[in-house]
Amino acid sequence: MNGTVARRIGRLSLRGRLLVITLALLVAALLGSTGLAVDQLRRGLVEQLDERVRGVAEVTARLPLLPQAVGEHDAPQVRDKVELQWVRDVYVAYLTPDGSVERVVRPAVHQPPALPHLDDAAVARRAGEPFTVEGKDGARGWRVIAVPRTAGTADRAGSVIVAGSLGEVDDAVWHLTSRVLVLNAAVLVLLGLAGWFAVRAGLKPLRRVETTAAAIASGDLSSRVPELSAPHTELGRLSTALNGMLDRIEAGDAARADSEQRMRRFIADASHELRTPLAGIKGFTELYRMGGMPERADVDTSMGRIEREAARLVAMVEELLLLARLDEHGTAAALPLHVTPMDLRTLAADALHDLRALDPQRPIALTGPGGGRPGAAPVLGDEARLRQVTSNLVGNAVAHTPPGTPVRIGVGTEGGHAVLEFADEGPGMTADQADRVFSRFYRADRARARSGLGGAGLGLAIVDSLVRAHGGRVDLRTAPGAGANFRMLLPRDRAE
Repeated sequence: MNGTVARRIGRLSLRGRLLVITLALLVAALLGSTGLAVDQLRRGLVEQLDERVRGVAEVTARLPLLPQAVGEHDAPQVRDKVELQWVRDVYVAYLTPDGSVERVVRPAVHQPPALPHLDDAAVARRAGEPFTVEGKDGARGWRVIAVPRTAGTADRAGSVIVAGSLGEVDDAVWHLTSRVLVLNAAVLVLLGLAGWFAVRAGLKPLRRVETTAAAIASGDLSSRVPELSAPHTELGRLSTALNGMLDRIEAGDAARADSEQRMRRFIADASHELRTPLAGIKGFTELYRMGGMPERADVDTSMGRIEREAARLVAMVEELLLLARLDEHGTAAALPLHVTPMDLRTLAADALHDLRALDPQRPIALTGPGGGRPGAAPVLGDEARLRQVTSNLVGNAVAHTPPGTPVRIGVGTEGGHAVLEFADEGPGMTADQADRVFSRFYRADRARARSGLGGAGLGLAIVDSLVRAHGGRVDLRTAPGAGANFRMLLPRDRAE
């Protein structure tokens, strides 16, 4: 039964549930208050009846016992002495010492009360306290008081029994109860209607939340829940939490879309880069199969080209694998680094010799960061991986600046960082190019390119990932016609 009611309530809307619960509480409150009021009223009426019955009993006990010869015409005189206010049905009788009815002074209008055995001992035990008995017809109750007779010496034996019907009390209580119940029903109807509109108005903000949720479900992630109430209220906190969640969802969706776009672009670029050397290898092998290399010198030349293209493929695949390992966690934990104390001045000196070997006519200067004398730059790093970084930056400067363009290598410390920078006086880059220069497979205009070592566009992406794996960062300062300055900043080794 309770489970069925719970399931039915569970099918209702929130508005219906609130209204049902509210009305149930009101019904319980009204019934409880009505029951308490009716009970108190009945107790008060019964106490009043007891007082009147007690008064009649005391008067009757002092009256002399009328002789048997008294006629019916004298009965009204006696009945007038025992009349009760507002109680129409009163029963008065004399009892003998053994408890039998000696004389009925006032008979009951309806069926008399069903009295228990009331001899003198039983009357003495009751000590004049009222008690309740049923009528002989079982329909109405009676309040009864039995007291010893006190009229005259000859009349001391026996007792007087006085009973007042509870019918008038029950009728009064019933009429009051029925009227109160009708009034309660009217109150419930009015409160139900008022509650319906009140709950509807109170849940209006939630309908706005529902509308916003429906818009979001349809794909409009820009929708937001309006300010429904003060921030410290439940609705205010709900709207704030929902809007915060929507901001995170929108940001996550945008990041996912951007990641998918970058992945598609990466796959397309990688496919293009890999297809070029593969196409060359395939072309030479088909030429050989078709007999297009009759001379040994032609075969040797083709094999040399195939070897170079294969080396290019191997280098590109290794770079992709390195980037994949660095992307796994973005920290040194993703790539085993053999970290030891070292000084970036060693890398700077070796980079200077590499630049001179690659372009002897190019002016090269070794300075501190931004100029001045070079200084110590102690760090904890993997020397092999950091040499890979400087090698890529050196190759980037040589490949993407005109021959003879001056290059400055700066090394030293700034604050808590060790700095190694490569500054050239080449054509520089625009702000848009500078924002994308560390992206994989990105190529700027050939006159201003700063990425794409070996033509693959992975060199600066590897530089950025390796430096971040060491806990540092790479900054780029550039402008069109003002050259480019790549600055590698690593945490300084305080132990040095």
